[in-house]
Amino acid sequence: MSRAAGLPEHTARLFPNEDVESAEARGLLIERILEDGDGDDLRWLTAEVAESELADWVTRAGGRKLSRRSRAYWSQVLGADSGTAAASAATLWPLA
Repeated sequence: MSRAAGLPEHTARLFPNEDVESAEARGLLIERILEDGDGDDLRWLTAEVAESELADWVTRAGGRKLSRRSRAYWSQVLGADSGTAAASAATLWPLA
């Protein structure tokens, strides 16, 4: 992700209490925008993060971090393996 661009003010609403400027927050940034972002947020994300990296993230972490609906959608859009939800996910999150 380009550090010079920074997080747009519109997108910052998704991260009210998090510091997403650090390199460690990259996964949180991807997760929150893929799950809850609008068109402007997604345009910014795809300008900052390569499609192949997003697809890798969905395959690697999407099963744990995205709802079933979002996971299925982004798997189709990005041509990625959807990953699998954690065994306890259905108990914790009925839509997993």
